[in-house]
Order: sequence, then structure tokens, then C-alpha cells
Amino acid sequence: MEEAFGLNIPKTLTETCDPQQVALLVYDMQIGILNQLPQERAQSVTTQVLQVLNIARIAGIRVFFSRHLSLPLESAGVSQLRSAMAWQRVTQVQEVKPWFLRDAPGFQLIPELSPRSSEVIFDKITMSAFEGTFLNLALRDCGITAVMIVGVAMEVGIEPTVRHAADLGFIPIVVQDACGAGDEVAAQRSLASLEFAGDAWITDVATVCSILKQ
Repeated sequence: MEEAFGLNIPKTLTETCDPQQVALLVYDMQIGILNQLPQERAQSVTTQVLQVLNIARIAGIRVFFSRHLSLPLESAGVSQLRSAMAWQRVTQVQEVKPWFLRDAPGFQLIPELSPRSSEVIFDKITMSAFEGTFLNLALRDCGITAVMIVGVAMEVGIEPTVRHAADLGFIPIVVQDACGAGDEVAAQRSLASLEFAGDAWITDVATVCSILKQ
């Protein structure tokens, strides 16, 4: 640990993963999102996410689950409608089918996660899990300095969340093999870009589990 100007600056991943100062963000592990991935890929990322989630629970780390929410078309704004048309590859608003309305089955988290009453579920309409949500305030209020991120999808929502976390002063920890993707090539570009920027730790499930078991 580097000490400077009254600050403790972690120099290793182990130092960053202090259970009292790190939180786990499980990003958008929703039924409707996992169903968009090939079955084998969806099962693989689910298995990896569950490994990290289980060890985080044992270590007493605070856990937050994000869910992506679709607004009804009548209440959606320009950016929401443009994004929906782009994702669904349609050219008219009337052709858009909101995938993640609050009461839709696809909006729910996959049952394997079984969030506990002590864990937090929050909804968002943006790609960054910090924009327009209480996540930043909740983490700061608990003295959290680092955010470990797993879930789906790396190239769509995880990358902007990691960048936003760093801009807010958190140390992001990307567990790369517990982050699924719809487009593997795009996901690798996202990882390479985050690694180049240098704000985030890029690690894997085995390393994180080994550290937290200590």
C-alpha cells in the first residue's frame, strides 16, 4: 500500500479487494438478456458469475444487482427510442417492442442468483449503472472505494459503467471471464481499451476467488 498525503493508495489487486471497501456489482443478469446469448455462452457466464457471487457472500462483501428497464413507448424520450430502434434494427418507433418492461418475464433477474434480503436490486434506463441511479451515493455512504463488476454485456453496458466508476473516483475491478458478451470481437475491443486506459484492474474468476478466500 502506497501512503501519500494522508491517503492509502492500493498497489495490488489484493489490497484493492478489502471486503470492507469493495462492493460487487452484478450487471444486468436478466432473463431477457441471457436469452439473447447462445445457450452455451449464457450458461458459461452464469456459472462464472455465481462463483464470484458465492465467494463475495462468504467474504461479507456488499452486493448490488442492476436491471435494465424499458420505459413504455409513450413515456420514452428521444435517446431511449433511438437506442431501441438501433438495438432492434427497425426504422420506425411503431416497430419497437420494449423488451424489459417492469412486469415482463424477461426483465427479471435469472433465478439462479437468488438475491438475498441484505442485497440491493436497482433499475436503470442507461448503460452506465451509475447514471440516474442511487448506486454512487449508496457506495460512498458505505465507504466503498472499489467496485468489482460481473455480468452482461461487456461491450454494451459494462465498459461505460467501468469508465463512469473511474470518473467518480472508484477503482473498477473487471472480472473478465465473468463478463458475458453478445459480440465477442466487440467485447475484446472493450477489454483492450479499458486495459489501455489503466483505470481498472482486469482479472479473472480464479484470481478473485483466491484473494477473497484469504
